[in-house]
Amino acid sequence: MEFLLIFISAIFVNNIILSQFLGICPFLGVSQKVTTSLGMGVAVAFVMTLATIVTYLVQHFILVPLELQYLQTIAFILVIASLVQMVEIILKKLSPPLYQALGIFLPLITTNCAVLGVAILVIQKDFSLLQSIIYAFSTAIGFALALTVFAGIREQLSLVNIPKGMRGVSIVLVTAGLLSLAFMGFSGVDGGLRALFGID
Repeated sequence: MEFLLIFISAIFVNNIILSQFLGICPFLGVSQKVTTSLGMGVAVAFVMTLATIVTYLVQHFILVPLELQYLQTIAFILVIASLVQMVEIILKKLSPPLYQALGIFLPLITTNCAVLGVAILVIQKDFSLLQSIIYAFSTAIGFALALTVFAGIREQLSLVNIPKGMRGVSIVLVTAGLLSLAFMGFSGVDGGLRALFGID
């Protein structure tokens, strides 16, 4: 049940973009088409989950034993950048069609603060490895959900006549704010489920 709570909380209650405001750059920059957003979401899900596993192991088996926790952020950035490069090379060799589909998004993930943020959050929350994997994967689903919904709204907005003063960045920011408010409606769901199932 604890895993279900982590899953629901990461997707809806503490959405990485709309509640924690990490990954805003791709949220605003890549969300012009639904297909593009889905591609970015898949790429982020893969890299975020893999990066969380590797950074968790680096933290617990290298940094902590050697008392080098102060190098956590630098080490995690290097790990994420290396992973993205490795994934790009492997995809290019093993699955050229998938590489073609995700290739443009992979370099963007290196600079996506949501990936680094999740890697650091699982350490701060003192999650186990399994909890970390579930949290990273569900956070990536939440990222993809927010990105895709926002892209769908932006596609619809391109079909309507928006007042001149609200065109461009203005309407994008207002829409993002309204979407964030909609997700705030989920606040308290995880607490209610904890009380219902008697989980501390």
